[in-house]
Amino acid sequence: MAAHGERALQLSRRLDALGLTVCYPGLPQHPDHELFNELRASEYGYGGVFTLDVGDEETANVLMSYLQNEQRFGYLAVSLGYFDTLMSCSGSSTSSELSDEDKAAAGILPGLVRMSVGYTGTLEQRWGQLLTALQHAGIVGGEGDG
Repeated sequence: MAAHGERALQLSRRLDALGLTVCYPGLPQHPDHELFNELRASEYGYGGVFTLDVGDEETANVLMSYLQNEQRFGYLAVSLGYFDTLMSCSGSSTSSELSDEDKAAAGILPGLVRMSVGYTGTLEQRWGQLLTALQHAGIVGGEGDG
């Protein structure tokens, strides 16, 4: 669990540094960051799940497909429990039964990708795969290496 949380924190920080819209309680700008600081068990971090808004469902699917099929980064799934990374576009999977208005009210944007970060591979290997996929999907240019 400690590795799960640490990996999510490091990837979230790097995504944030690229200027992407990432939501993770370990980031200072998260609305409940201070509350998490008070409540969390320090050895386990802030948890292993974050979201990344990539703009639209098509881009989200390109990103996730590339991560799964080309980079072997993780798997498309709606579950959160596994030793490897699981990812989904919540608006078209776990929350697909909600109306567009209800999704908007809940902050579930069309391009919102939820990742439950695994602990396989090294952090640098996984960051390289994620960055390559972000570039492939046109989310970032080729400049960032985190």
